[in-house]
Amino acid sequence: MFWTAAPLLVFICLLVFTGTTYGHEHGPGVVRVVEGEDAILPCSLSTKEDIVQKLFDWKKDGQKEVFLYDAGIHYNNGRPGQDEQFKGRVSHFQEELKYGNASIIIRNTKIEDRGNYTCAFPRLKPEGKIFNIELIVGAAPPPYLKNLGATEDGVLLQCVVRGAFPKPKVEWQDSDGNVLPAEEPHVSERGGRYDVTLLTNVTKTKTNRFRCVATQENIGHVTDDDIYVPFCGEISFNWCLNLQILLGFEEHAH
Repeated sequence: MFWTAAPLLVFICLLVFTGTTYGHEHGPGVVRVVEGEDAILPCSLSTKEDIVQKLFDWKKDGQKEVFLYDAGIHYNNGRPGQDEQFKGRVSHFQEELKYGNASIIIRNTKIEDRGNYTCAFPRLKPEGKIFNIELIVGAAPPPYLKNLGATEDGVLLQCVVRGAFPKPKVEWQDSDGNVLPAEEPHVSERGGRYDVTLLTNVTKTKTNRFRCVATQENIGHVTDDDIYVPFCGEISFNWCLNLQILLGFEEHAH
């Protein structure tokens, strides 16, 4: 690639700070982001041909109009026809057009933005050119932890992850990172998002701190939270149960 230094630096910085991008020209490429992040969808001609006076058209799933540029006229300067889903959120890199770069940026991504995108140059000779990009958008909410109190076998802890996509793998760990035995997770799905609840029974350790970890490999994302568990020793079981709930709530509230 022979780009001038300033545009190249700007574009590299945008790529670094807007999610993970795989593939560039000969697709299908894959772009992975977490909901709310910006996503750059790459589309560049290998010839580095100036496309300022050319036409290129971005579509989602072969139907939705994402961004259409035609010799300087596009959806952000008066051209009609853009799908409502993308209005006000999609732009191109004007200074990169002279290097054959038709990439776009989708700001504040949403779960419904995930899908297959095409970047087409229908007027290029001899037969036009089409690039294919898959956009994966994940929702990665943090776990919510709760101390359910003392049991005859230790202390029962609950980890809840709500509204995640894709479905996360949820684990309880001790402070050394060892995976703890747990019940089978309870998983429910609503509106394409997943709620996962995982219970574990823990006993006293050197730190009495336990962590719940939610991993979403498809988007390369890990979220976690930890909780301190005060153990009661040789005191009344019922009194300990109430103390566990009170102290556990206060610890997690901070």
